[in-house]
Amino acid sequence: MPELDPVRLFKCLADETRLTLTLLIREEGELCVCEMTHALQESQPKVSRHLAQLRTCGLLSDRREGQWVYYRISDELPGWVAQVLAAAEKGEAPRLVELQQRLQGMGNRPERRAALC
Repeated sequence: MPELDPVRLFKCLADETRLTLTLLIREEGELCVCEMTHALQESQPKVSRHLAQLRTCGLLSDRREGQWVYYRISDELPGWVAQVLAAAEKGEAPRLVELQQRLQGMGNRPERRAALC
């Protein structure tokens, strides 16, 4: 992966939905689109569009398992990006707790393979 440009990263994270998605995925480790639409109470097309932008920025990677596509923070991010995300996570902690509680109450969450947990 080419070196991540700070300006590109901050432009990508400047959108509230993209920042929230990134932090929620970072906190949860891995999420599918249906989980993110439930947590954020946003439409699937809107969430998918933002996820595509985050993937293009190099922040996220994805994998397919059956009908589900799971997103996680890219393993190839430089250390400084992890520091930026950790700082943003502290600032958004109350909101993330609320979103995680909403996720816990979600019925029919897709199950991941045991090897990934």
